[in-house]
Amino acid sequence: MQKTFLALSSALAVLTGSVAFGDTRTEITVGYFLEWPMPFQYAKVSGTYEEEMGVTINWRSFDTGTAMNAAMASGDVQISVSHGAPPFVIATSAGQDLNMVDVAVSYSENEGCVIRSALEIDQSNAAELAGKRVAAPLGTAAFYSFLKQMDHVGVDVATLNVLDMAPAESAAALSQGAIDMACGWGGAFNRMKEVGNVLMTGAEKEEAGILIFDATTVPASFASEDGELLAKFLKVTAEANAMWSDGAHRDEMLPLIAKDAGMDEEAAAQALSRMAFPTISDQLSAKWFGGGIQSYLVGVAQVFSVAKSIDAALPSYEAYLNTRPLTTAGEM
Repeated sequence: MQKTFLALSSALAVLTGSVAFGDTRTEITVGYFLEWPMPFQYAKVSGTYEEEMGVTINWRSFDTGTAMNAAMASGDVQISVSHGAPPFVIATSAGQDLNMVDVAVSYSENEGCVIRSALEIDQSNAAELAGKRVAAPLGTAAFYSFLKQMDHVGVDVATLNVLDMAPAESAAALSQGAIDMACGWGGAFNRMKEVGNVLMTGAEKEEAGILIFDATTVPASFASEDGELLAKFLKVTAEANAMWSDGAHRDEMLPLIAKDAGMDEEAAAQALSRMAFPTISDQLSAKWFGGGIQSYLVGVAQVFSVAKSIDAALPSYEAYLNTRPLTTAGEM
């Protein structure tokens, strides 16, 4: 009897701890990108997240989405903002248990591939890229876009000397003439364009079916154990997006966003002008979580499988999409 009671007591303690974990967490770490200005940074700098969520937040900047994958796998990061869909596919295809919980930003005009001006190469003579040194951050949205653009202009990636470089590094290398084409996003993409020509515009990419978006992602365990906390995070994010999108608060928001992103206001404003921030209702529509994302992720996985970036594409990524926190945020 005594042994049974002690065993039951121990089991109850474990169960109670797991249920109460989300209510007792006092600190989380959130990953984001520098030189990638977004409305959430206004709430970040203003302390709104911590005020609404009741926890201390450690903000940690990253260079690539694949680095975010590793940080979430190790338990060092609980939430990743603007995590690229391709890095998400790479992680989940390999068995990492992540949840995509919202569409952070849609941006076809704020990333791309830029060819050094002196080469005078564009879509009409893209075959001349053969043998050239090309920098693209492997496993990121920019890498997926690079692969799709090469396919669209008829260039076999196997004929290129592809280097894995973060956008900031490749922008510097392009300006120095060390590489011939660089692919990236944000402030680095703007610097690339100062010394080169964009291979495909955002409109041209969308016309070719090349959609680019980032998501907010979390370890599945965090979504399960701290769903309400996560919903509060998404609610604050949605409110910041709405403030920016209505246009009335931009003069107030831009200085804080730009400073936090490590950019001057003009560069940040230009980057933001090429971004779209879907509302919660939009995200829950057929375009996004209602079917569009599911199809997109399978398409990304198939491209990555052919490119040998992953061993094999999953038949579906539906199990890694979790709209419950977003739905809860919309009801708060």
